[in-house]
Amino acid sequence: MSREFGFTPREWRALRSLMTPVGIQRALEAMPYHIATTAWSPRRVLRHGTAHYLEGAVFAAAALRALGFPPLLLDLEAVQDTDHVITVYRLRGHWGAIAKSNFSGLRYREPVYRSVRELVMSYFEGYINLRGERTLRAYSRPVNLARFDRKHPGWMTADLWWIPERLLGVPHARLLTAGMIRTLSRVDRRSLDAGLVGYRGH
Repeated sequence: MSREFGFTPREWRALRSLMTPVGIQRALEAMPYHIATTAWSPRRVLRHGTAHYLEGAVFAAAALRALGFPPLLLDLEAVQDTDHVITVYRLRGHWGAIAKSNFSGLRYREPVYRSVRELVMSYFEGYINLRGERTLRAYSRPVNLARFDRKHPGWMTADLWWIPERLLGVPHARLLTAGMIRTLSRVDRRSLDAGLVGYRGH
């Protein structure tokens, strides 16, 4: 496999030009949210300039790889809500995340978290459904997409229906006890409105 992992030299330069995790997040923020049941490759996202949460996460993983980071995805599991996929990375021993989301609180995290669980818990308050319910319940370990280079050599340039299936099969760690879940309150209207800034309905 070439150094560009199937990308053209021009595409590879475009990924490398993002320069930092923050640069990747800014590129995702500039893209309209892609509302569709698709699983576009990072190449298609780069060419069309739009993505939803999964496509944005895989695009970010490919861009991080171009910058020398491992391409790590992490699945956030919810109830009465959709799951979310984020791209995680470590810098100076601390975890951060890049993410594309229709909810304003479920996007970028600075690399200041000492563990993956601590990073994941930073999403808890902002992970709400349209009824204002706090819905985050579990998370997967980070999955390194480089492990699929042999079995799925075109994962950076071909569509990706197999990735969500793989993420669902990864063991997930629970975040809350049954007692905690029973006493959860709904968020107030201002918090819900803040989460919906920029929201695009289906």
